[in-house]
Amino acid sequence: MKKIFTVSILLVLWCYGCSKKQNTGLVTNKAMVVSARIEASQIGSDIMKKGGNAFDAMVATELSLAVAYPFAGNLGGGGFMVYRLENGVAGSLDFREKAPMAATKNMYVDSLGNVIPNLSTLGAKAIGVPGTIAGLLEAHEKYGKLPLREVIQPVINLAVKGVVVTKKQANTLKNYKDIIVQTSGDSTYFAKEIKEGDTLKYPKLAATLKIIQQQGKDGFYKGKVAKSLVNLIQKHGGLITKEDLAAYQAKWRKPITFNYKNLHIISMAPPSSGGITLEEIMKMIAPYPIEKYGHNSTKTIQVITEAERRAYADRNYFLGDPDFVHIPTDTLTNDEYLKKRMHNFSFEKATPSTAVSHGNIQIVESNETTHFSIVDQYGNAISVTTTLNGAYGCKLYSDDLGFFLNNEMDDFSSKPGVPNMFGLTGAEANSIAPQKRMLSSMTPTIVEKDGKLAMVVGTPGGSTIITSVLQTILNVYDFNMGMQQAVDAARFHHQWLPDEVMFEPNGFSKNTLDTLKSKGYYINENNSPIIGKVDAILRLDNQKLEAGADKRGDDAAAGF
Repeated sequence: MKKIFTVSILLVLWCYGCSKKQNTGLVTNKAMVVSARIEASQIGSDIMKKGGNAFDAMVATELSLAVAYPFAGNLGGGGFMVYRLENGVAGSLDFREKAPMAATKNMYVDSLGNVIPNLSTLGAKAIGVPGTIAGLLEAHEKYGKLPLREVIQPVINLAVKGVVVTKKQANTLKNYKDIIVQTSGDSTYFAKEIKEGDTLKYPKLAATLKIIQQQGKDGFYKGKVAKSLVNLIQKHGGLITKEDLAAYQAKWRKPITFNYKNLHIISMAPPSSGGITLEEIMKMIAPYPIEKYGHNSTKTIQVITEAERRAYADRNYFLGDPDFVHIPTDTLTNDEYLKKRMHNFSFEKATPSTAVSHGNIQIVESNETTHFSIVDQYGNAISVTTTLNGAYGCKLYSDDLGFFLNNEMDDFSSKPGVPNMFGLTGAEANSIAPQKRMLSSMTPTIVEKDGKLAMVVGTPGGSTIITSVLQTILNVYDFNMGMQQAVDAARFHHQWLPDEVMFEPNGFSKNTLDTLKSKGYYINENNSPIIGKVDAILRLDNQKLEAGADKRGDDAAAGF
């Protein structure tokens, strides 16, 4: 009997260990990359193993995502990077797309002032001037260690060898095939039937990468590649010229930094709305003991939802490209201002969004972004979010060059007060102007604790990016979760308009949702089955690194 009892105890302990292990991500000693595909994470990790640093790995990882994950990985889009050097110095790089020089404020509205459906989302007129290559090479030139030739070569090899199609990738390609063919023609590379297990090779993309490898930034923005790009875009009615490409510059910006309890947060500044909106939300939450209320409890959800409601109202009205509009950052993030913003919050009932200014403005922004987080063996950390905006961008594929082009122009306010494809409503601050960068929700973020690197985090998800980053940080630091557990946890989202709280289906108790409904909250479990796909890294107390690779996608970590 005693023997049976002992075996039973051992089985229980073993099973407990198994269940716990499922909630722990990859743990490494020195360096790590977490991205949307294992191929990209592995190439980034291998670059660091060769002696490269996080900035070398950034170039290799992003370009590998263009091969392995064309859904959002790109050469034809743009994004943001937040970095923290091993000595604690932090900064950020803006390589967001820009409106072409020929763009006009009302280019997507008809003679009656109505927004023309699909014009800002499908086809060549939706394309902003791409910034990805300029951003990657700017970061590499300033901080990289290895020659560009060494960094890009493994990506060229991957494009030539090809990538095996996953089940999720096969499904997305099937879902978007007709619209890609409609936009790019029936002889385009993606017109064929593509199934799980197929190998997709990209010889044209490999040739484009070889030109960039040899010629650097000019290899993309001038010469043969630029000429091919402009011809394709103009043939399909787009506005981008060779002058637009030649003039593009990535821009170093001062990041948004603030404190939340004993954490120091470093996030992206405008034209990303991520950092300011995140700061507003976290400062409004800070006075409430959510750690005592409990993870995803009714009271915690209320506090976070009401802070989000108010912050997104500000986001949609005030934020835009700081090179074009004045943004009252000091006011928006002032403690007294934020205290006043929450003055009418009550646990008894929801605050209607109509009672929270500003105006009839709503956010719409694509969910089809991609994010990767990197920590290297030298102690440098980078958080990078890039995008084509919609899935496969504007659905226009360059068969000569081997990549999709963005539909980033939809992130402008085509008409102030009219929501974009993600439901986000914008104001005058984000209206279209030549050479202007469109507002974004991308929120690449780095967290410090006690002056040391603690966490690197970010996600795709359009307007849900900010709230997904927020909840991941709170899950670790207020609710004592590990990195993978924090990423796996069910998420919810509110963005002021529409006035509803989005919940991941089957992630919240019926009792919690019923209680929220009784207090006047509108519950939506249908619209977004996925709220963000977070890829994050946590530095553990023993200085090792734990990955959080989101189970909602094919995301994976690699390191050593």
